[in-house]
Amino acid sequence: MVQTVNTSPANSFGREHAFVLPFRQVGIADIPLVGGKNASLGEMLQELTPKGISVPDGFATTAHAYRYFVQIAGLEEKLRLLFADLDVEDVTSLRWVGKQARSLILQTPFPDELQEAIAEGYRDLCDRYGTDTDVAVRSSATAEDLPDASFAGQQETYLNVHGLKGVLESCHKCFASIFTDRAISYRQIKGFDHFNVALSVGVQKMVRSDMASSGVMFSIDTETGFKDAALITAAYGLGENVVQGAVNPDEYLVFKPTLKDGYRPILEKRLGTKEIKMVYDLGGSKFTKNVSVPPEQRREFSLNDEEILTLAKWACAIEDHYAGVRGTDSPMDIEWAKDGITGELFIVQARPETVQSQKSKSVLRSYELKAHSKILTTGRSVGEMIGQGKARVILDVHQIDQFKAGEVLVTNRTDPDWEPIMKKASAIVTNQGGRTCHAAIIAREMGIPAIVGCGDATTALETGQEITVSCAEGEEGRAYEGLLPFNINEVQLTNLPRTRTQILMNVGNPEEAFGLSAIPNDGVGLARMEFIIANHIQAHPLALLNFDKLEDELARYKISELTAQYDDKAQFFVDKLARGIGTIAAAFYPKPVVVRLSDFKSNEYANLLGGRQFEPKEENPMIGWRGASRYYDEKYRAGFDLECQAMKRVRDDMGLTNVVLMVPFCRTPQEGQRVLQVMEENGLVRGVNGLQVYVMCELPSNVAMAEEFAEVFDGFSIGSNDLTQLTLGLDRDSALVAHLFDERCEAVTRMIARAISVAREKGRKIGICGQAPSDYPEFARFLVDQGINSISLNPDSVLKTMLDIADTEKAIDQQSDS
Repeated sequence: MVQTVNTSPANSFGREHAFVLPFRQVGIADIPLVGGKNASLGEMLQELTPKGISVPDGFATTAHAYRYFVQIAGLEEKLRLLFADLDVEDVTSLRWVGKQARSLILQTPFPDELQEAIAEGYRDLCDRYGTDTDVAVRSSATAEDLPDASFAGQQETYLNVHGLKGVLESCHKCFASIFTDRAISYRQIKGFDHFNVALSVGVQKMVRSDMASSGVMFSIDTETGFKDAALITAAYGLGENVVQGAVNPDEYLVFKPTLKDGYRPILEKRLGTKEIKMVYDLGGSKFTKNVSVPPEQRREFSLNDEEILTLAKWACAIEDHYAGVRGTDSPMDIEWAKDGITGELFIVQARPETVQSQKSKSVLRSYELKAHSKILTTGRSVGEMIGQGKARVILDVHQIDQFKAGEVLVTNRTDPDWEPIMKKASAIVTNQGGRTCHAAIIAREMGIPAIVGCGDATTALETGQEITVSCAEGEEGRAYEGLLPFNINEVQLTNLPRTRTQILMNVGNPEEAFGLSAIPNDGVGLARMEFIIANHIQAHPLALLNFDKLEDELARYKISELTAQYDDKAQFFVDKLARGIGTIAAAFYPKPVVVRLSDFKSNEYANLLGGRQFEPKEENPMIGWRGASRYYDEKYRAGFDLECQAMKRVRDDMGLTNVVLMVPFCRTPQEGQRVLQVMEENGLVRGVNGLQVYVMCELPSNVAMAEEFAEVFDGFSIGSNDLTQLTLGLDRDSALVAHLFDERCEAVTRMIARAISVAREKGRKIGICGQAPSDYPEFARFLVDQGINSISLNPDSVLKTMLDIADTEKAIDQQSDS
């Protein structure tokens, strides 16, 4: 006899026997009942909507409903026979079994009582939102969205479903999708029993993001595991294109700690190409369709700053809530959508992040390419690894049986249908996709480096071609010609000694900052602006300020392309510099980050776009118009004003007050006072809001007048390269006298010893940021013996030098005791 279940809240059989439950009646403890996705939606509706986070309402079919359907129809015995001899490594066999399993389910009608339960749930939604209301019908397996397994995209989703007939058909298809090829393969890899997993279906009111934008965000940096950043991706239209990797989305990075304090710390805004968008198909047989995005829309960001900050705040709130529920850190993977009719933002899914949160925190693993060759294609890097092998270009999922273990998979995009072969790949390279698409998530989970969004991967690479895929060189992933040598370095981070002498790092590239912050450190002793200006801005600041007067037509064209989103070209400089320095400061927050103001020589400035028009020709620019002397000079001061505006934004708007500013090549104390005056006129006042200003100790005058400089500045940083060349009277760039260049020369060490002595006497901090301590262990020991406060090192020498310094300090202590 069939038991009919009443789906009302007063269900006499209890929730465990209900066929349908409203989202508001389930929570995160109900994953066995309604699956991870639906349990999370219910949790957020109950706990987070009162805090201002918008979540579309709906209902879920239960695991009981799925098991009841399978049991009543006698499907389990037939399915078990199908799976008895399955080998998921055999793609042909996997396809046949998956197709037969899905057909069994689709050819078996729903029991009347299950149909009626779904109908009642849908009628309730229509009563609130209108007749035949549009809904999303999403699968939610009872084993998905767990902290150690994502099951991302393994089952089906149907968008813009109208009417009861469409809802019932879509629910039926979702039930069948528990046996997609990719789901079967993934469960077997992860060790889940196919028949212990049940499927719930969520029916959720659609957000009209087809008329606006949508995307995915993570409350953690997906590549490095840096936990204090929220990564948001966005594109026009329904979110499926972002999730499946069909578009290259915009990307935004927000720093969470100061965001929570009320600041506006948008660290990065990267424009995606966003060629297509998914919209409602109101007249055809399909629910949705893809259309082209007009070129002028592609060149615009799909979110404004207020929306970026709102989403980031929601990511923080969701993460904090689930951390409280689980009693541990809980980085989250969240889907969001913007309604084009109302302009409202909504959260449509949230699940645990499953890769970085599972990594060991006691081992630091890094990949290092030992040689380089021709770059064949570039894109967004996924995973900080290196892989290599013969390329296999496959454009159709039905050809995946051609793929051989150890090859590099090259395709248009790698959605979860490709998962059965992804685990066999040494690397993946795609034309399309962003860092938060399902393919990227699965690639990370399987420990496979991937480059996504190349645009030309399937034409730039050929089947059989030997290539090396490097995702270990920052945000840009590169496919190199040939099989290049590389190292895998592992360092145990437990039981490392801590030293009295602070160990800082030299960091110039913002793209590397999050990853480098995992190395034990006390902050950044030298963050150079020059890398950001040369690589991210590329244009001379005065060329941006005087764009309409530029004489170089090629420079005008290139600057126009770089600054296409800016009417005020100078604002491009401020934005890019602020975000670059802000990213480095955020990576090491709240530890000090010493930022050296620009120190290009005139010949280097001239090489920037439009620079030749504003720079003199000097015979010896190494000791010419550089550093402090430029900042107050009317011929350059307007350019320095832009630097000050950027640094003020980092400290005041982003809240990154751990930034310490440093003046390079300051010849006299009086010159230092003039620079401080210009900074003050730009709102950077020494001592206000905790602002400290250091000076580079790199000229003999800095040492000779160290007492006077100590009255002007808060600290010193020894630049051993310039101090050596100017003490010894040689040009470090000249091969003729290169053999005389040695920081360990007694003339140089005497200068350094005096500088340290005076700084300590005057109560000023003093460190060193030159190359010498990285190159010479004995030089580092000399500095410690002199009592230097900090040593700033190149990242690759931090751990080794830390151990040397610990031994030196121990020896000093023993000598003192005796």
